[in-house]
Amino acid sequence: MKPIQSKDNLVVRQGLKVAAGRDKTRILLEGVHLCEEWLARYGQPESVLVQAGATNQPEIVRLLAMTDAPLQYQLADPLFNAIATVQTPQGIMFVATRPVPATIAHLACTALWLDRLQDPGNLGTILRTAAAAGLRHVLLSAGCVGAWSPKVLRSAQGAHFALDIHEHQHFADVKKKLDIPVFASSLAPGARSLYTGQLPAACLWVIGNEGQGVHADILAQADQCVFIPQSNSVESLNAAVATAIMLFEQRRQHS
Repeated sequence: MKPIQSKDNLVVRQGLKVAAGRDKTRILLEGVHLCEEWLARYGQPESVLVQAGATNQPEIVRLLAMTDAPLQYQLADPLFNAIATVQTPQGIMFVATRPVPATIAHLACTALWLDRLQDPGNLGTILRTAAAAGLRHVLLSAGCVGAWSPKVLRSAQGAHFALDIHEHQHFADVKKKLDIPVFASSLAPGARSLYTGQLPAACLWVIGNEGQGVHADILAQADQCVFIPQSNSVESLNAAVATAIMLFEQRRQHS
């Protein structure tokens, strides 16, 4: 394992670029759990970054024994901490090639469309919920927060690796490939309660921007708008909470 002491080293500069989201082809996986998930799903990363002060930690030693990536670096603690996006890093990071899912030819199973979602924590929780509900495809419109940012990766806790995540999608293009109805979360005129009637066995769920909701152009193409009945004491549910309720109500009805 090659030691690195200088902030001007190319490895450090590249790590900072990936951490900041300026490298659109690579991702930064922080901590033992995400690194283990990557190894289990995709195999070896491009490179391994280890904090000098953590090389003797049992979890790090165990994980390194599973890793035979040709590029492994031991970074001085200040350099490692500069790349890390958390205040208390776990001592190991992988730099890996961002997975690119196959293009969807047609869509016949339940999937999720996220319209201009902005909050990384929301997105990570939604991805985790989608994986738990058995979905395969999550589609993100232009204007959504980056799905592979370190904060979203941490929030999703490995759910990325159970999903095909399609970013920068155009709804009109996706609509042509659908063999399922579109159900949008909205209080638009004509919306019905989630609990009124039977939900379809498969549909494209549409979840809108945290502040603005679903774009009017998409609402106009929805087969049905649905809402979750709630107390008048709050304005609306968090997008991630609403997604979970809808996905698991559908799952309950058809399990």
